[in-house]
Amino acid sequence: MAKQKQERTVSNTQYAEQALAQVQMLENLIPQTVTYTTAGHLLILGPEDAIRLAAADLDGMASITLVATDPITSQDEHHLARVMEAVERTEDLPSYYSKQVRLKGFLGQYQAFIKESDKELELAPAAVRRPHFDLVLDLGHSPSLSLELLPPGYFHIGEDDNKLAAALAQLPELVGEFSKPRYVKINADICAHHGSGIDGCTRCLNFCPADAIASVDHKIVVDHNLCHGAGSCANACPTGAISYDQPAPATLQDFLKRLITRYIELADSRPVVLLHDASAGEQALKQLQALPGEVLPVALEEIAVAATDSWFSALAWGARQVVVLTTQVTPPTLMALMNREQALAAQLLEAIGLPGRIELMSVEQLPQLASKVADSACWPELAIAAYPASLPKRDAFYNGLDHLNGCAEDNKATLALPHLPYGQVEVDPDKCTLCQSCSALCPPRALTDGGDMPALNFTEQSCVQCGLCEKACPEKAITLVSQVTLDRERRQQTRVLHEEPPFECIRCGKAFATAAVINKITAQMQNHSAFAGDAIKRIQMCEDCRVKDMFEDIMNDPEKQLRV
Repeated sequence: MAKQKQERTVSNTQYAEQALAQVQMLENLIPQTVTYTTAGHLLILGPEDAIRLAAADLDGMASITLVATDPITSQDEHHLARVMEAVERTEDLPSYYSKQVRLKGFLGQYQAFIKESDKELELAPAAVRRPHFDLVLDLGHSPSLSLELLPPGYFHIGEDDNKLAAALAQLPELVGEFSKPRYVKINADICAHHGSGIDGCTRCLNFCPADAIASVDHKIVVDHNLCHGAGSCANACPTGAISYDQPAPATLQDFLKRLITRYIELADSRPVVLLHDASAGEQALKQLQALPGEVLPVALEEIAVAATDSWFSALAWGARQVVVLTTQVTPPTLMALMNREQALAAQLLEAIGLPGRIELMSVEQLPQLASKVADSACWPELAIAAYPASLPKRDAFYNGLDHLNGCAEDNKATLALPHLPYGQVEVDPDKCTLCQSCSALCPPRALTDGGDMPALNFTEQSCVQCGLCEKACPEKAITLVSQVTLDRERRQQTRVLHEEPPFECIRCGKAFATAAVINKITAQMQNHSAFAGDAIKRIQMCEDCRVKDMFEDIMNDPEKQLRV
């Protein structure tokens, strides 16, 4: 029995290797890139002894500027002798003293500012007569840039001698022109961030570990020079306005579908998909003696590149489980995002009777992978979905969820889950005047007007809970409800939130507004001199009849227009 199990494991390993060899991700052969140009002008920050010693060991830089942020760190006689020797070798370098340094930029474009005589001095023009530095070596105890993912060309060493040696070796090589992929792109037409002076969705702004995304003039802007390709912005975006481009969502989905399909064809069993990053995660897997036979490892730029739409699609296309590998270097903001996404997926899968199908696993837990894979081998196989890999993000999420639900309990419940980009809009009919301020702003067209009839319609599947409608409503009649409705028919159905019969002109009978609007305007204008007496009835007239009535009034009493 043990021999049979071992032979089966070997066969599954061979099938996994064959599938991975035969199915390749279709990459963009001419990807967009970001280019950096650097001439080798270096700024060194930190304690005076540390920056002098480092500068003395550096050759090949175009210029070196020193900023001492702290005094000498040690009074050891041998150390002081080395420092004095370094001072003699670096005495001609531009040197400054400042406890605080304000730093911004990236490789080839760093600006540094210090306080001098209660004024802020920009260092590069003063020190090297250039608008910027190209590189920064930070030897301070705390980094001058407090980002989880630091910009290229910035090296924070602290007190790590090995990191210092590596940086001193690398810095002279960072001269010339360098490029990297342009990881994300933005489709402003479907962005729900802003409309008509009102701020809406801000989900993408909360999870970037490189601080590369911001709202500028009410538009979402990505600084591609700072972007590390973490993928958190695209993961968090509910509309797909921000999408990853290395690979594009459809490319990743297509690869997952073909890879899983090929493995099933070869092994006649269901695989476990293991998503990991291409750096630390890749190294952690190489240190394992072997992966369990049924595991298909998929390397991504960062683990956040694949979100719940990819996870659910992988399960729908035949994977029995999806495992996402985190490492010690996964930025905390990415961990927060991934924990949130996994919690959502777990709640949904639990509700439809498929618990445990998506898990986060740290590298410390990798020794448990084999037992988890073995436990999942007895799970029932689900029907394989036929929907294409080219669907937009939300459609892929809902198609995957609906397919899995149909394979399991076919639950029709509505799950109240807070802070999600899924849900419904509730309207107070006693307050709503059907002014359509909300539907005019709705980016995904979840809210629509009634056409020829005064009505407000709503389609739950399209709603991203951006809040624009709630903020735009002058009557405060709208409330957002974060939820996931498992009943596909109800979720996709366009239903009427509020409707009224049209108000007809009291002179010609033309429908031109709603009773609620007319009543509101009448209440607001009843004490206005322009609507005194019978003139108040003009509010109940269409625009043509209102003009006719005004001229008739003037014709009957020409001097009336002169009286105040």
